[in-house]
Amino acid sequence: MQVTEQTTQQIERSIKKIAQKLPANEETSLLTDIHLLVSQDSGELIAYDDNDQEITRCVVEQWIDNKDESFYDEVTAILRKELHQMHEVVDNLGIMKPYSFVLENDDREAVAELYVADDDTIILGGDLMEGLDQDLDSFFDSLMKG
Repeated sequence: MQVTEQTTQQIERSIKKIAQKLPANEETSLLTDIHLLVSQDSGELIAYDDNDQEITRCVVEQWIDNKDESFYDEVTAILRKELHQMHEVVDNLGIMKPYSFVLENDDREAVAELYVADDDTIILGGDLMEGLDQDLDSFFDSLMKG
């Protein structure tokens, strides 16, 4: 899926709305995660908290009626990229750290952890983790031979 400028702007606007509704101040909220539900049919991107209270929603027109089997993999990569690019906003919400951004599907099942806001934690995903099992297996084999 080629990401359009409009899609990028809609995602950025949603992240900024989350930050507006959860501003950093002296009294941080005990909210622990932000759930991003993406609907493959309607194209909706809905952010809500652990108590199922909606924070914001928008429609990403590019995602409406997307029947691609790799839809959630592609959306995961797109959202991760945007969250990382906006890390200064995302890392400074008025929520007690650590907190996560979690991608969910239409059935409200967790698809991926997109971002963890914690001073000591970084999520590695996608290409960085590809082939890790094989690398570890060959490393272990070489250790056992020696």
